[in-house]
Amino acid sequence: MTAAQEKARAVGAMFDGIAGRYDLLNRLMSAGQDVRWRRIAVATLTRLPAGPLLDTGTGTADLALEMRRQRPDRAVTGFDLSGGMLRAGKDKLAARGEQQVTLVRGDTLRLPFRDGAFAGGATAFTLRNVADLPAALAEIRRVLAPGAPFAILEITRPRGGLLGRAFNLYFQRAVPVFAGLISGRPGAYRYLPESVERFATGDELLAALRAAGFREAKMRRFWPGAVTLHTGRG
Repeated sequence: MTAAQEKARAVGAMFDGIAGRYDLLNRLMSAGQDVRWRRIAVATLTRLPAGPLLDTGTGTADLALEMRRQRPDRAVTGFDLSGGMLRAGKDKLAARGEQQVTLVRGDTLRLPFRDGAFAGGATAFTLRNVADLPAALAEIRRVLAPGAPFAILEITRPRGGLLGRAFNLYFQRAVPVFAGLISGRPGAYRYLPESVERFATGDELLAALRAAGFREAKMRRFWPGAVTLHTGRG
């Protein structure tokens, strides 16, 4: 097993363990702002060519459902490593009677779709978990139609200053404690700030998006500067 495959296995198992409380903890950690951030991310998917949309790292399908809410004319494929998260997502889709979202299990580094299969897509809080960011971006671009828009909502290393220090204190000290207590999986929420520390800054992610060949690449920061929205076209 390669290092990338081993990381994928470990990350998938970790998210399996927190699937039941994942939505609740997202709302608590972001003070409910994650719902707004997803809505803004999906709203950037404009000038769409024909075809379905992709949500890679779909988790419990919140982003896929937001795609369907804003673009009811499009089918959506949600893709994720974690079987536990996908089961929670399927339960949510069934409860809402949503039949135009298909959930598929697998690794973003090896998307099982043909070149140019999707008219656009997005990912939320996923890319910092992949073993090879440039390879993941290249694979995402491969499955997008020419000119198709893609949005990346992610936690990136914050800028310095008072807000950056306050965020680090909250994220590195408070979040692992209360999220570990609520989820019963403290290891998963110690991993969360560690994954951000290892990941790119917002500017570095923007450079990686451009290096992967995405055009019109842009970045928007949300308070306190650690949550970023990157957009581009394949």
